[in-house]
Amino acid sequence: MTWLADHWLDVLGWGGSALLVYSLLQASVLRLRVLNAIACVILIIFNAVLEVWPMVGMNTVLVVINLWFILQLLRDRHDESAFDVLEVAPTDEYLRHTLRVHGADILKFNPDFVHDPSADQESFVVQKGDETVGVVLLRKDGGTANVLLDYVTPRYRDFSPGEFVWRRSGLLTGRGIRRVVTPPGMVGAYYDRLGFRREGESYVLEL
Repeated sequence: MTWLADHWLDVLGWGGSALLVYSLLQASVLRLRVLNAIACVILIIFNAVLEVWPMVGMNTVLVVINLWFILQLLRDRHDESAFDVLEVAPTDEYLRHTLRVHGADILKFNPDFVHDPSADQESFVVQKGDETVGVVLLRKDGGTANVLLDYVTPRYRDFSPGEFVWRRSGLLTGRGIRRVVTPPGMVGAYYDRLGFRREGESYVLEL
């Protein structure tokens, strides 16, 4: 404790710098902004104690910039106008390309997933501007759609773009879908917010 009391300023400076570097390694854009803002606040305190005012000014500006982006990201999080849902054919080459590019990441969360396009499959990509941020694949069985894949790219892992497929019920009911069922064992917090109910090990949405 004595060493820490004598060297607290060094710990603060090195800790803030390490957190700043660590923030730049984040794939998630929201997590990057939050950690970067916290690191800048720590460095503001560090540089203020040392009276290095140019660094205080620079980090203050960076905190403001990060907060602006964080607020924008949180505002867009559930804003339908910020994301577009595009229907694509199960055999669409762009869909295949997206699944290939993110194949290793998809298998981390869906180890049994194999893209096997068929006539009873419904496929959607979720776009933010010109960037693909999610993929939803469903297989119809009468009026029920079984979720084959609900994938979010690492940059938007703190978001749930697939919700825009579920929230736009006309997108599914227009295809004769009245019920959506997730695979057993999926994490439920995301689905709980959108009106899904627990049924055994799956989550079910009635449309």
